[in-house]
Amino acid sequence: MEILTLGSTGPNVKLIQSLLRRIGYDPGPVDGSFGPRTRQAVIDFQRDNGLTPDGIIGPLTWNEFERLLLGYATYTVRAGDTLYGIARKFYTTVSAIQTANPGINPNLLRIGQRIIVPYGIDVVFTDIDYTYEIMERQIRALKVRYPFLDVTTLEKKSVMGKNLFVIRLGTGPNEVSYNASHHANEWITTTLLMKFVENFAKAYSTGGRLGNYNIGDIWNKSSIYIVPMVNPDGVDLVNYWPNYSDPAYIQAARLNKTGLPLPRVWKANIRGADLNLNYPAEWQREKDLELEQGITGPAPRDYGGEAPLTEPESAGMYDFTRARNFRLVIAYHTQGEVIYYTFQNLQPAESADIARLFSRVSGYVVSENPGEASYAGYKDWFIQDFRRPGFTIEVGRGVNPVPISQFPTIYRQNEDILLLGALV
Repeated sequence: MEILTLGSTGPNVKLIQSLLRRIGYDPGPVDGSFGPRTRQAVIDFQRDNGLTPDGIIGPLTWNEFERLLLGYATYTVRAGDTLYGIARKFYTTVSAIQTANPGINPNLLRIGQRIIVPYGIDVVFTDIDYTYEIMERQIRALKVRYPFLDVTTLEKKSVMGKNLFVIRLGTGPNEVSYNASHHANEWITTTLLMKFVENFAKAYSTGGRLGNYNIGDIWNKSSIYIVPMVNPDGVDLVNYWPNYSDPAYIQAARLNKTGLPLPRVWKANIRGADLNLNYPAEWQREKDLELEQGITGPAPRDYGGEAPLTEPESAGMYDFTRARNFRLVIAYHTQGEVIYYTFQNLQPAESADIARLFSRVSGYVVSENPGEASYAGYKDWFIQDFRRPGFTIEVGRGVNPVPISQFPTIYRQNEDILLLGALV
């Protein structure tokens, strides 16, 4: 874990600023810049937790932050303890403790018994820049809080060996799948799916609802398979820029000859292949378009590889999708607030109706494919091979990367889509 001190910048600074704010300190704006106010907030936190108050986030301070970021404590029951008393001590609820400890009997607590106690804060932060490490930590935290979550990985890993996680919501026979961050600088889509996972799991654990939807009913009817980050190497390349320590990132960044900041232009994986142009759906036609544009090799975007499925990330998604029986898939991208649902007129008739339904609940426009994304994409391949509804949904407005300040609007617009996708 990197040591953070005055003058540090980057996604981990932003993460700590967000955490400090959540637990009652004042680090200043959550902007990824470790300035004097952030340093003072760290000193205050260190002093309150028996650490050396030097304002430097080294291993010992990171250990304390890690505990809070994971969002739970392992508590040893003492004489006279009750679940209600423990819940009050940790600013949480009895229900949250019972969910994290399946089978626990609140009337038969044993002295010395070790239990998981979730803190009273969410673990998916929505005001930070995502990285693979942040997502992986949050998945671990959610699995502890909600043991009923089914967390697996694709058989293939990213080019750099990162896991491609799959989170399953529900146990029903109607299978659907949503994915995010095929494109590196569209990482806000990962935030969208991770927050949906947290909200869905929380509602299911309490027998609650999301909006007008009974989550228990969806859980029993459907299985929602979520791949929250298809391109983790690319996401890290974008969000750690320009503070790289790994030579692979330094080498990849040299492919950016656009004159623009790397986060503005980088969609590809770490090898410079655009994953959403690497599927076997009229791939050669896509390649011909690339050649017309002078794209002949690895680049920040728009290079579909030497052949379909040359990249482990797209090959992993291909194998995963073929191994399931998905009724419908959604691939999340940015930006434009648009829903695409066609490919070569191969989509089933119902796709248009579902797209209009999604449009009605989100306010997004339904459109035909744009030229640059008309071939070799994930939803293109799914429609082509399965003749079932597949959608690319572009969230947010402006230029990539869409600022995280847009997240509340993006989530509000898409929660109904994510719920309806499991029901239509």
